[in-house]
Amino acid sequence: MSAEGDKRSVEVQDAAYGINESSEHVDEKKGNAADRADMYRMGKTQEMTRNFRFLSIFGFSMILMASWEFSLRAPTTGGQYHWVSEFAPPKYQKLISYLMGWMCVLGWQTSCASSAFIAGTQIQGLVVLNYPDYVPKPWHGTLLTIAVAAFSVVFNTLLARKLPLIEATVLVIHIFAFFGILVTLWVLSPRADATAVFTEFTDGGGWGSIGGSTLVGILAGVLPLLGADAAVHMSEELRDASRTLPKAMISTTVFNGAFGWIMVITYCFCIGNLEEVIASPTGYPFMQVFLNSTQSTSSATAMASFLVIMTGFSNLTMVATSSRQLFAFARDHAVPFSPWFSKVPTGWDVPINAILTTFLISSLLSLINIGSAVALNSITSLATTSLLSSYIVSIGCMIWRRSTNSPLLKSKFSLGRWGLAVNIVSEAFLIIIFVLAFMPGNPNPSPSEMNWSILIYGAVAVFSVGYYLFRGTHRYEGPVAYVRKLEQ
Repeated sequence: MSAEGDKRSVEVQDAAYGINESSEHVDEKKGNAADRADMYRMGKTQEMTRNFRFLSIFGFSMILMASWEFSLRAPTTGGQYHWVSEFAPPKYQKLISYLMGWMCVLGWQTSCASSAFIAGTQIQGLVVLNYPDYVPKPWHGTLLTIAVAAFSVVFNTLLARKLPLIEATVLVIHIFAFFGILVTLWVLSPRADATAVFTEFTDGGGWGSIGGSTLVGILAGVLPLLGADAAVHMSEELRDASRTLPKAMISTTVFNGAFGWIMVITYCFCIGNLEEVIASPTGYPFMQVFLNSTQSTSSATAMASFLVIMTGFSNLTMVATSSRQLFAFARDHAVPFSPWFSKVPTGWDVPINAILTTFLISSLLSLINIGSAVALNSITSLATTSLLSSYIVSIGCMIWRRSTNSPLLKSKFSLGRWGLAVNIVSEAFLIIIFVLAFMPGNPNPSPSEMNWSILIYGAVAVFSVGYYLFRGTHRYEGPVAYVRKLEQ
């Protein structure tokens, strides 16, 4: 298409949003011409302000991102269920996108509750560290969990316009805390021999082989990689999303991947007596490592406080992500009370109802901890398996597109000739991890040690299919339906 034709196209798209300025105009709410064109193509109305930039969305992406290629082809808050709706075989687009939408909504909601619970119990751990006579009670952890969730809601509503600045500030804290803790551990900790760190392996799970223990234990290394879609769900609040989002996700991979690798090696050298660390009364081994290294409660508290702060702000990020995922799915009439969940009040520019619902779900789930922490962990394990399945299906649809030479949308950043190979390798790895995610920690688990995530995951799948047959087939069209209407 000629440059004149491109300009006319953008002008038509701008007209659809009531924008009469030049296509180069950058609107505070609707972004630049590329943002307006993306929203026009996907048939979505811009309801939230695009106040994120590269640095702030990079700070937002505190965990590793790996699904950036989709984000530049369909940069929408819906994320995976929208991608599946566009890229899956036409015959199955509606059903698969609906199932993935439910998996993402429930996965992110339970993930949000889990991160708030971790932050709350880490605060409990700090209290134990400083007051050894304190006896932690489950209801204490529940109240702290609710407090963390409430803290996140305040920042996502009353201080929503300051969120990009907050995320950029947390990024600075993240980097300085990393180097501060790293240097302290290397200088003050007694260090293990390199041979022990790199060549000695222990079958701690009792599987009878190092290989078996490694496969089951690898999930601990995968968990920090989950949430690759977190920043994607903020794409409708990011300026020039189709270009900025993949750059931020790749940068996060490079920097946080390197930081994580360095810190894991450091931790292995400085961990000391493994049994003592695991049995720490704080409930968090890293606090015991800090105490053993510094021989000072105050110093250990200061170091651990940075991690507690990071966990707390991580929950802030998850509240933003979870609420946008719920908002997007409700916007496509996929959940009960969709008009209420998808409402963005005038003057707020954020989905208030979805945010408050996220807070309510986190608070209600935290109450389960009073009766049984095992039950809470079983429910929040849905976060791992549901997000993994959404990645598997999304990448699987891309493999189908590429292997059948089906058309793909043009993008500003592409894998090129390596696309299919990268997709296949990613898919194979994810499927293996997905299966391992249902394994217990040892071959003969007691009921309290059993991994009940398969039961929770199955229940969600059955509910999703049932609700789809009952209501979804009549109300849910799928995001691709709106795209087609605009292209006709």
